[in-house]
Amino acid sequence: MATTDRQATTLALAHALSAAERGLAVIPLSRTKLPALRSPHRDDPSPPAGEAGTANPAGPRCHGECGRLGHGVYDASTDPARIRELFAAAPWATGYGIACGLPPHHLIGIDLDTKSGTDSSSALRELALRHLFTIPETVVVLTPSGGRHLWLTGPPDVVVPNSAGRLAPGIDIRGAGGYLVGPGSRTDHGLYGTAPATAHLAPAPCPPSLLRLLLPPPRTNHPTPTSTGQHGQGLVQFVLAAHEGQRNTRLFWAACRAYENDIGPALVDPLVEAALGTGLSEREARATIASAARMTGHRP
Repeated sequence: MATTDRQATTLALAHALSAAERGLAVIPLSRTKLPALRSPHRDDPSPPAGEAGTANPAGPRCHGECGRLGHGVYDASTDPARIRELFAAAPWATGYGIACGLPPHHLIGIDLDTKSGTDSSSALRELALRHLFTIPETVVVLTPSGGRHLWLTGPPDVVVPNSAGRLAPGIDIRGAGGYLVGPGSRTDHGLYGTAPATAHLAPAPCPPSLLRLLLPPPRTNHPTPTSTGQHGQGLVQFVLAAHEGQRNTRLFWAACRAYENDIGPALVDPLVEAALGTGLSEREARATIASAARMTGHRP
């Protein structure tokens, strides 16, 4: 291992231990921002599809009950001895992830992306004006691509799901089962760091109006419509218009909207057909739609 990589690993471990002292559970990350330790279940048949920034797939059901390392965010710990064990098992790690949704902070991450070409910061300000909440002063982590991660805390009895673009294009949410790249991490694209004016702050409570937007809508029990109607057709067209690099994101977003409007089951096949037209495989498309179903509280 190059000296620079050893230094990056040493620094990542130091930052991870510092975060743990603040009650933040951590795991080692590779330069790709993925969990540094591979799943011990990676050769199991039919592993579930995973998403960037969410828990590392660890087989059909195991979340670490097998006692081995490599279960992604489910390995996260605040115990210094455990953290050192994780990093010792992954000497190539150059960063660390902070698990969201765990006590005592029940962290919620608002990921304001810049790669999609949208102004996610303006979109968040517009949401704040429309729904009458103020974005509080809180910890802000600057990403190498020019994006920002806002750290907020949630109530202990509320589970905030992960989502990509559901709140608005370019805004991803890291909640229960997800993680944030910690400041001080080095990736292939550069270094993550805390915005200077926020380094001394503690994560602020999530405004109630914003929290309501982050939660999936209540499920209704009325029968699934036999026709998806104009809204369903619009979602299919939204997927068909996807370019390479946004196909999965658009499909996931459309599937989330479909399930939230109780047309998800009826729209699965049309969405799969549309995804096939953009170049995705049927397996990829159905895995993405199933992930959207689980994210919105439905059974795929």
